[in-house]
Amino acid sequence: MKKIKPWLLAMRLRTLPLSVSGIILGTSFAIYNGRFNWLVLILAILTTISLQILSNLANDYGDGVKGTDNEDRVGPQRAIQSGAITPEEMLDAIKFNIVMVIILTLSLILAAFGPNNFLFLMLFVFLGGFSVYAALNYTMGDSPYGYRALGDIFVFVFFGLISTIGSYLLYVHRVDHVVLLPAIILGLLSVGVLNLNNMRDLEADKSVGKITIAVKLGIRKAKRYHYILILGAMLVSIVFSVLYYVEPYNFLYLIAFVPLIQHLRKIRLAKQPNDFDRQLKVLALSTFLFAMLLGVGYILY
Repeated sequence: MKKIKPWLLAMRLRTLPLSVSGIILGTSFAIYNGRFNWLVLILAILTTISLQILSNLANDYGDGVKGTDNEDRVGPQRAIQSGAITPEEMLDAIKFNIVMVIILTLSLILAAFGPNNFLFLMLFVFLGGFSVYAALNYTMGDSPYGYRALGDIFVFVFFGLISTIGSYLLYVHRVDHVVLLPAIILGLLSVGVLNLNNMRDLEADKSVGKITIAVKLGIRKAKRYHYILILGAMLVSIVFSVLYYVEPYNFLYLIAFVPLIQHLRKIRLAKQPNDFDRQLKVLALSTFLFAMLLGVGYILY
């Protein structure tokens, strides 16, 4: 029982709503185009959550054994950093989670395409393998991409493009232009969450040689980068709704602009690492709300 809380903290459950936002968007636009499958939805959500947990555990392990998570770090204390979970235990959990991701991914592929659609089977097997690679190598290994200012690109691709377009493809079995802009919107907001995390950890990361976009830019320019990400997502969403207008419900997502604008005001005033840390949950949940409202706005017709 003593181990349950550290494991739950290591899984970082607060990151899970953000991870399923792309599934919500892709599924919503599949429904908009007359395609839906409950089994595919459930398996897609489980697969995505399993991948996110794998990424979180691997991040804890990588930063923990490298010493990046130390007493100077701001935010929730990590499992290996605190000593609640040993590196060996974390590595065993990572291996178990990889097996779960493989089982869920194969189940999802078969549920979506059946055993005979070879090209789609190979495409999603590749995407599944690439996703596991990305989850592990953000902080693990000799040359993790999260230490080379490449995290933003991977987050944009996986949380935005692959999550949204890939989930749509599971239902419709083709890629349509209608999901491209929503995928870009979600990618920008997801990168905003990562940048917020990196602004919080800027000084700690710099001290241990972890290079992020925030470290490269410095805090003032990193804030400007953050404004571009969030305001860019808001602008693209308006362009999308104008181009694909059907009825007023399509603008339902404008409700999510309220917490997003409030978030930007807080970031403008932020000075200490804790100021950025308090906004992580705000932006993650605002992104989830945005995805829900954008998707629902195209189902209600």
